[in-house]
Amino acid sequence: MSRPPFAPFTADDVATVSAQLGRPARDVVGIAARCVCGAPTVVATAPRLADGTPFPTLYYMCHPGATAAISALEATQVMNEYTALLADDADLRSRYAAAHASFLADRAVLGEVPEIAGISSGGMPERVKCLHALAAHSLAAGPGVNPIGDLALARADWSPSRCVCIDYTETTPDA
Repeated sequence: MSRPPFAPFTADDVATVSAQLGRPARDVVGIAARCVCGAPTVVATAPRLADGTPFPTLYYMCHPGATAAISALEATQVMNEYTALLADDADLRSRYAAAHASFLADRAVLGEVPEIAGISSGGMPERVKCLHALAAHSLAAGPGVNPIGDLALARADWSPSRCVCIDYTETTPDA
């Protein structure tokens, strides 16, 4: 788990993220979560890309096993279920709003981008739009910060405590 400012990362970390994503990693500012083996699980991306594009998704899930497990949840309409939970549970809404504020505070450490001011990711604070972003935030910030991300991780058929990594050095795309 890691929040900004992030510890230094290596060229090997960026190469691994690129291999995991199947494309060159863009504007990496840190590795926000790692597998128990040390491979990146969540990459932190600059709030403004080098080409000037605003990029609201600070925490980006890059681990293929985690991504596949969260995709499976999304395919079974779990986002709708969690959005309904938000509508019915005032405490959950309050904790989700706090997660939104926490996310914005983390991103602000890396710079302000007026075009995305007040916009976090994953649908926060009103709805559940992207479980990948919410689970990535949970993995980066730790349990208890993003309640919807925590729910998704608890339900997923993947665990950050069990390595299912492949040898990413054999699949690194050109940078």
